[in-house]
Amino acid sequence: MTPSPLEPRAVDAVTPRSAQVGHATVHRAEDILAEWDAKVARPILRTPGEVQRDETIAKLRKQLREAREQAAQTQNELEALATVTANLYAENLTLKKRLGRRRVTALPAQDRD
Repeated sequence: MTPSPLEPRAVDAVTPRSAQVGHATVHRAEDILAEWDAKVARPILRTPGEVQRDETIAKLRKQLREAREQAAQTQNELEALATVTANLYAENLTLKKRLGRRRVTALPAQDRD
């Protein structure tokens, strides 16, 4: 039995083609799909297995989003450290040039007993 053109599953299958976008693109737009589901008179009934699958997918997406945010934060910290290191290196070279041929003697090591 083929679904009626007005059934949500049928409309869901036709939407990507009518919008001339890929099927995956439509399903990435969760806000739009949630709005669509809210306006559809008969919401799509899902089996317990589908509900569990969707909850697992949502949980994994959240974990991925958090991992990406953490990676971006770590990358920003790494870039900041690289900048500080480069500035200290440049400053060190400048100070060495200013000192010229003057020798700098190291302080004697203190006993740490």
